Amino acid sequence: MRQPRVVPVVSILASALVMGCTPSPAPSAETPSDQTPPQNSPCTPLETRAANAAGQRPAFPGQTRACGIRSDVAFDVQVVARGLERPWAVEPLPDGALLVTEKPGRMRIVSAAGQVGPPIAGVPSVDARGQGGLLDVALSPGFAADRTLYWSFTEPREGGNGTSVARGVLSPDGTRLDQVRVILRTRPTYANNMHFGSRLAFGPDGMLYVTMGERSALETRPQAQQLDSHLGKTLRIQPDGSPAPGNPFVGRPGALPEIWSLGHRNIQSATFDPQGRFWIVEHGPRGGDEVNLMEKGKNYGWPVVTYGVEYSGSAIQDAVTQRAGFEQPVYYWDPVIAPSGAEFYTGQAFPAWRGSLFVGGLASRRLVRLQIENERVTGEEHLLVDRGQRIRDVRQGPDGALYVVTDGANGELWRIAPRG
Repeated sequence: MRQPRVVPVVSILASALVMGCTPSPAPSAETPSDQTPPQNSPCTPLETRAANAAGQRPAFPGQTRACGIRSDVAFDVQVVARGLERPWAVEPLPDGALLVTEKPGRMRIVSAAGQVGPPIAGVPSVDARGQGGLLDVALSPGFAADRTLYWSFTEPREGGNGTSVARGVLSPDGTRLDQVRVILRTRPTYANNMHFGSRLAFGPDGMLYVTMGERSALETRPQAQQLDSHLGKTLRIQPDGSPAPGNPFVGRPGALPEIWSLGHRNIQSATFDPQGRFWIVEHGPRGGDEVNLMEKGKNYGWPVVTYGVEYSGSAIQDAVTQRAGFEQPVYYWDPVIAPSGAEFYTGQAFPAWRGSLFVGGLASRRLVRLQIENERVTGEEHLLVDRGQRIRDVRQGPDGALYVVTDGANGELWRIAPRG
């Protein structure tokens, strides 16, 4: 595959042996309220700030503030393109080009050489107020033959807006979308413009998994626990938008048949690991960003179970950190990283990173690498910190490189490739 033209190249060397460390010991009465391991801990976490939710305890060792690790990897960061307006998602195409969505409502193709194409025609109008806009994009599993794209967006509706999913066929020259159809509309519709989600991921079963936010308002927050609402859920649908066979609540009176899991706040990452398991990363409130391993029909707690507090610093009413019948996150951050797109690395370009989960950080302005073993986080590394950019999405390309888009009015597309 052709290598992209560098515009320019900034080299970053991440060198050092992976530090030998073990997860934090189980919490005890002596564990500080900021959740930092004691001084005699065999591991040094990267996070040293006091937690926002003082006094909370993790449910098991290593659930937060995992060992800080550094990988013996040398890489270059190549600026492939500039001038993207609030890019939200990047999706590598089979020919080496990159499909990019921009929040105001545009979809573009950036060539492997860095040429930014014009907006693709045929994209439905979006409501880009607040956190809304043109959001994620995913290729059909059969894209090489059918050229079908799926995307999520904030759709203007009577009385407000809502997250919707559409599909369309990309023309052979990449300039337009044909046969465009909205295949899913979340229910209900609201006027506020926060917490739409949304990520799309095709699973090994060929079904499309869709993540939804709970809209952030006090009146909508409880709907994350209600089966008659799509808000605060993950959904599983067939490629035509109909509920997928085997969904857990099909046939239950009053339940929406697309629902796969419930109890989520604002899911900004969705990806499958090499074993075919579904993972999501979601924004917590003040404290409590979560990494969750998803299971059919399970309840992940929000807003009654959370590792976080209100933005005011007060406790979330009637919430606890553990409760019978609710799932615990595999990992959480407090203070938060404000996660965005995520990807498990499976390529050949970086053998040391194979199996790692990469998560974009918005407020934290970094790319986070999580080392995961036996469904537990055993190490955390922070990359690209010196660049100070909000990382909106990260994807692995066919060439084994990682592609990143930065969130900003003059957003950039980066390629992370082995040095030399």
